[in-house]
Amino acid sequence: MMINDNIAQEIREIRDVDLDDLMTSEFKGRVVRKDLTKQLKEGANVPVYVLEYLLGMYCSATDDDLIQAGMERVKKILTDNYVRPDEAEKVKSMIRERGTHKVIDKISVKLNQKKDVYEASLSNLGIKDAVIPASMVKENEKLLTGGIWCIVTLSYFFEEGQKTSPFSVLSLKAIQMPSMNMDEVFNARRNFTMDQWLDLLLRSIGMEPANLEQRAKWHILARMIPFVENNYNVCELGPRGSGKSHVYKECSPNSLLVSGGQTTVANLFYNMSSRQVGLVGMWDIVAFDEVAGIRFKDKDGVQIMKDYMASGSFSRGRDSIEAKASMVFVGNIDQSVETLVKTSHLLAPFPAEMIDSAFFDRFHAYIPGWEIPKMRPEFFTNRFGLITDYLAEYMREMRKHAFADAIDKFFKLGNNLNQRDVIAVRRTTSGLLKLLVPHGEYSKEDVRTCLTYALEVRRRVKEQLKKIGGMEFFDVNFSYIDNESLEELFVNVPEQGGSQIIPPGMPNAGVVHFVSRGTAGKLGVFRIETQKTAGNGKLTTSGLGSDTEAKEQVKVGFEYFKGNLSRIAANNQYSDHEFHLHFVDLQMSGNSHSSSLASLIANCSTLLGKSMQESMVVLGSMTLGGVINPVQDLAGSMQVALEAGATKILIPMASASDIPTVPAETFTKFQVSFYQDPIDAVYKALGVN
Repeated sequence: MMINDNIAQEIREIRDVDLDDLMTSEFKGRVVRKDLTKQLKEGANVPVYVLEYLLGMYCSATDDDLIQAGMERVKKILTDNYVRPDEAEKVKSMIRERGTHKVIDKISVKLNQKKDVYEASLSNLGIKDAVIPASMVKENEKLLTGGIWCIVTLSYFFEEGQKTSPFSVLSLKAIQMPSMNMDEVFNARRNFTMDQWLDLLLRSIGMEPANLEQRAKWHILARMIPFVENNYNVCELGPRGSGKSHVYKECSPNSLLVSGGQTTVANLFYNMSSRQVGLVGMWDIVAFDEVAGIRFKDKDGVQIMKDYMASGSFSRGRDSIEAKASMVFVGNIDQSVETLVKTSHLLAPFPAEMIDSAFFDRFHAYIPGWEIPKMRPEFFTNRFGLITDYLAEYMREMRKHAFADAIDKFFKLGNNLNQRDVIAVRRTTSGLLKLLVPHGEYSKEDVRTCLTYALEVRRRVKEQLKKIGGMEFFDVNFSYIDNESLEELFVNVPEQGGSQIIPPGMPNAGVVHFVSRGTAGKLGVFRIETQKTAGNGKLTTSGLGSDTEAKEQVKVGFEYFKGNLSRIAANNQYSDHEFHLHFVDLQMSGNSHSSSLASLIANCSTLLGKSMQESMVVLGSMTLGGVINPVQDLAGSMQVALEAGATKILIPMASASDIPTVPAETFTKFQVSFYQDPIDAVYKALGVN
């Protein structure tokens, strides 16, 4: 066994060396060894793309001696020119004494309209008002929105009565690729296999593919789709420490990570007073870190965001403004995924004002962050990858290409996908193909792989919408049809399977499952567990807190049980026992105010020592006089029961007229029993003739 492991390890190493050689020959001067970046990153708090810009200039060889010499050069540049915030005053003094000095810093610019000059502020140096020529600002418009990292030469000149700052910018070189030849990428791609290219992309953002599962590789790749697709909306929720925001923060100068989530409409979309487009007009990606903390200071923030996410445009004042930025939402899930799938939905970490089916329907994909391992040292690569900046430019150029029609050449989408689903699936497939086959020479299997993934990540959004918005979103059985064989293939979401709230097998006597609307306003599954002890016919309840209306419902069921016991079991005496009913709210729906019938069945089941039928759910409620109330939302209630794992269902005859509202694919999954009155319901629930 040990020998086999060693052979596998050797094969992997040979493959890695081959890939390194392939990269260095195909992308000469465009690759860098990623462990060098890590060594430098630990010393200087500079984004990766800045370090790799320098490393690409001096360290893109494979020869160790040359790399070492290059590293020394880069370290010297960082030592001499990178400004540490605590040394800011010393550097300012140096600029004053020498007259000029070159620094590496993040620089942003604003227009001072009182003096009619552009003023640059350097974040680490702490200079807020260095004069910068208008020509430089025109060439680098990003200076005006959030700023970019640059190599800047500053000069110092002071005279009495001067109105402007003594500091001014003499020259400025943005740390970004000046130009990009896409044919170079397309031609190089033809010499890589699909797997090799996937490994190259992952190594270029610093990950080590050899230590990752195939699915995790695809999820990390999916994080890069917003870089190549315009107006792509994606969310990723998962445990802490799985590197969710790393790509958006470190790997491209074209993306902006909004930390803390507090923002304004003026900042994000359009500032009415200065008539300037906000972040969405200036960046390729606006990513929100920690979604739980997203707050708009304006009431209409979420509304404008909805509008923008649906159409790529929004209106402010008289103008309708278009922008291309993709929206990314990342955040943490605190509970286990199994718990959330059973009790709530996987979008629960979003703030309350955003939990709205219309908002989430605009998400093109939901990346399952819980399937990506927490980052440990072995998941970061020491081998060659593309310079981050080169990768960022390549991804940016790919935004101009469109591969959305690739699906139609080989496949058709199933009938459960509505217009928004189709757009989402096309966008995701197009994004994956742009990353994996930028030269456009894709095979049917390439498209199939990307399409299957796209259907899964969109279905994950739809599954949550079904829980939030009910029957409006019931059609989640996504599929695609092969144009040649006409075979229809369905795509599932892994976490949905096997999460049954109602366990298979016979329940204990006195255990009843029923579906009703809770005080939180949504439909949910409830369980009653009943205990019978010797006593004098008393009833107690637990699990309902101080909710008197919920307790009244239980009382209605119990009073009817006392009054009609002779019709159910003539030779049994309820007065010899005490009954305790415990209520469990299985899906965080709040207490049920229509549990009367379920309570009656639970009492009868306990007294007779007879279990309810296997996997059965009760619908409907009753009055003290035995009148049956119809089910309020039959289609929704049956859908909730189906997802909870029920196979049999008890429905009042009063609701028979609502059956046409239930989708056929939901109704046919159940063995349905109808009941006329409460006694009939008890007999059918307990399977007694």
